[in-house]
Amino acid sequence: QVQLVESGGGLVQPGGSLRLSCQASGNRFSLATMAWYRQAPGKQRELVASITSSGSTNYVDTVKGRFTISRENAKNTVYLQMNSLKPEDTAVYYCRLVPSYWGQGTQVTVSS
Repeated sequence: QVQLVESGGGLVQPGGSLRLSCQASGNRFSLATMAWYRQAPGKQRELVASITSSGSTNYVDTVKGRFTISRENAKNTVYLQMNSLKPEDTAVYYCRLVPSYWGQGTQVTVSS
């Protein structure tokens, strides 16, 4: 069984930055693809970014150039650095150890 615990969400002004963290339990992390998803009110959950075990990354077009996903296998942790935040980035952000495990989510609110 794997548990994923996210942290780092909060309220930030437009143009600001946040870094989300997701720490995994167990021994599957280093071999797994990790991903961040988000779900805004009234919308479907969408993939934001992913990173494979070898470090290859993928981003949704709306965050390219602003968000960076990274991982630190020694700490079983994946990060999402979010810069130049916009109000439309407001959502609950979820960590996923592909395909089977999800975190509980962390709220990100971008507002002045």
